[in-house]
Amino acid sequence: MKNGSPTDDKQLVLLDARNLYETRIGKFHAPSVETLDPGIRQYSDLPSWIDDNSELLRGKHVLMYCTGGIRCEMASAYIRSKGAGFENVFQLYGGIQRYLEQFPDGGFFRGKNFVFDHRISVGSSDTSIMGACLICGSSYDNYSSRCRCTHCRILVLVCDSCQIKSDAYVCELCQKHRMDFGSIPSVEDGELATVLDKNDLKTVCSDSKISSQLPSRNAPRKLRILCLHGFRQNASSFKGRSASLAKKLKSIAELVFIDAPHELPFIYQSCTEAKNSCAPPSGQHAPPPENCKRKYAWSVASDFGGKVEADWKIANQPFDPLQYQGQTDGFDVSLAYLKKMFSEQGPFDGILGFSQGAAMAALLCAQGDKLKGEIDLRFVILCSGFALPLADFGQKPINCPSLHIFGSDPGKDRQITSHTSRYLASRFEDGCSVIIEHEFGHIIPTRSPYMDNIKDFLRRFL
Repeated sequence: MKNGSPTDDKQLVLLDARNLYETRIGKFHAPSVETLDPGIRQYSDLPSWIDDNSELLRGKHVLMYCTGGIRCEMASAYIRSKGAGFENVFQLYGGIQRYLEQFPDGGFFRGKNFVFDHRISVGSSDTSIMGACLICGSSYDNYSSRCRCTHCRILVLVCDSCQIKSDAYVCELCQKHRMDFGSIPSVEDGELATVLDKNDLKTVCSDSKISSQLPSRNAPRKLRILCLHGFRQNASSFKGRSASLAKKLKSIAELVFIDAPHELPFIYQSCTEAKNSCAPPSGQHAPPPENCKRKYAWSVASDFGGKVEADWKIANQPFDPLQYQGQTDGFDVSLAYLKKMFSEQGPFDGILGFSQGAAMAALLCAQGDKLKGEIDLRFVILCSGFALPLADFGQKPINCPSLHIFGSDPGKDRQITSHTSRYLASRFEDGCSVIIEHEFGHIIPTRSPYMDNIKDFLRRFL
């Protein structure tokens, strides 16, 4: 082969773009090809690692891989932005997930692929174990017990026997950088429980600073989640309805609420079934519009004029629970508006969408590479969501970590059926989506066990 071609092993380097706990249970092993494992706690640490180790990549053909390909998209762009010597960066299309589908025996991949859903990990027909217990070093690759480092909260592998002896663990990264936390004893010989005083343990987050927009290296960092309300709602009302959710997530996430760009007119039913608290009672004049809170939408009906009338108007027909199916216009306006929000108020780690807001969030995910650099999402949470029949939705499965929350069948959600929300979940690639079904109506449940499941999903991105 010609010197410098991608097939010249001396010029090749494999770069694993995943977190440390993911690489500990499975990774690629290609003969005569160097594999670089950054050993990072979380994806936001990767740019700092690339900056510190750029000479390992300069002039090489860098082959990157991750779980589903999303992280490689952003990381490869960051490497190429360094200029001369960093042009040849490639990525595994579809990530490890698609690779194992094509090579059921594992191919060059050894061990298990960590996935962000209830399965935790997915293996090939090769049952070899790559992981090892943090305490005793025995072969072990099961994260189902969710053991975490007492300091930085990263997932750690601890076998069943060692879990009985202790519930306080120090990951290998905290051991390596023990001076950041004071004197941290070794975990050799399973003696951790006898040398650590739990009263002295403190929870510390060690996010690396990758830009001026992110916290300093030692400051705890919460996930920032942009919240998109439903049809004929606004940021204020959605914030009020989500107060319990925000309170229970306050230690790990900051919820940011915004109004949609399409302002809707004030309407009321002609009979006593009117449900809008601002609707004019029978025989009385309507209150001034300035005394009522404006309502907004992410998508509107094709006959929507776009101009909001100053006065109230009567509804053309009784409430139709299927009206969302005809609200297919205005996506371009909403997309431009969200790009502006991400630019001015971002970055955001993910989006939480409710009802029509969930439909809008799903459309953003379906855009894929088209929005790269403008709207970058690590995850979405879609509550009572549905799929809008738009060409932008595409036909390919959506590759974005997603949490789908909706009422079970028979549920009490009279607006968005469980079948409709379940179909939306099916549009996301297997391994990318987690489903939570509840027995309530058109709401986001915040009681146990639903709240625990929501927290478990979000903690994977901390």
